[in-house]
Amino acid sequence: MPKLLLVSGADTIDLGEIEEHGIGFQAKAGVTGLGLPPVSVQWLEGAGDGASFRGTRVQTRDIDIPIEILALDRADLQKRVTRLAVVLAGGCSLALEDDDGTRWSTEVWRVGGGEYTYGVNSVGDRDFETVITLRAGDPYFTSSAQQVRTISGATPASPFLSTLAAMPVAPSQAIGSINLYNAGDVAAYPVWEVRGPGDHFTATSPRGEVLKWNGTLAAGEKLIIDTQRGTVLDGTGANRYDLLDTAPRFWSVEPGESTAGASLLNTTSASQITCSWYPRKWMVI
Repeated sequence: MPKLLLVSGADTIDLGEIEEHGIGFQAKAGVTGLGLPPVSVQWLEGAGDGASFRGTRVQTRDIDIPIEILALDRADLQKRVTRLAVVLAGGCSLALEDDDGTRWSTEVWRVGGGEYTYGVNSVGDRDFETVITLRAGDPYFTSSAQQVRTISGATPASPFLSTLAAMPVAPSQAIGSINLYNAGDVAAYPVWEVRGPGDHFTATSPRGEVLKWNGTLAAGEKLIIDTQRGTVLDGTGANRYDLLDTAPRFWSVEPGESTAGASLLNTTSASQITCSWYPRKWMVI
């Protein structure tokens, strides 16, 4: 069965330990906030009746988690309470881990809760109960399983899946079709890493949106385009955004299967185009 985890840089707390081992931490019945996040809907009201829908904006997500701690003794309880406090002191991740090891997580900060009533929630002996309230700025859950597709230069392009036909190309050109399977249920943002030599990189979405970079990469140089942040950097961290074509489209990968295109000119066998993304979900269960 899936596990609910609190993950910080130095520690991971399994919120299912009592059920599995009879001692430790446990998320109790009543966890809220793992379903659909709230949305703000914009309407345009005119002179006539009613209003016209204009769009939506997904808001931050608040998650309430009732937590129980069962320890060996008072000293062990103190250690476990301190451990929970340290994990929640700064930002951490709330993750749901599937049976196959894949984690769907979102970055959270504690915005409330964590208090207790002495004599009701704990007497400072072996057990402790509280409710913590976490807020996720990103309302979606992101998979830990990265999806990666690669095109090599100066060779006939190989299909990424056996169902895709190979595309013969000129010796100085890298071009291919990319199967963009997104296992989530919301759009994911790809990161493009282009390794030189080569020039005039182009990525075309399944809908025909074009992202084109008109610069040149020497052998050993690389370009990283992060479509979610809208950044274009080279391997040294220098900004290369100014070499994008007019009106660039930082397009996203829609849920399900689709096919996009990518190309790079004047390549050698060392040239490479890599597209990677992490699927995202509206809610987890």
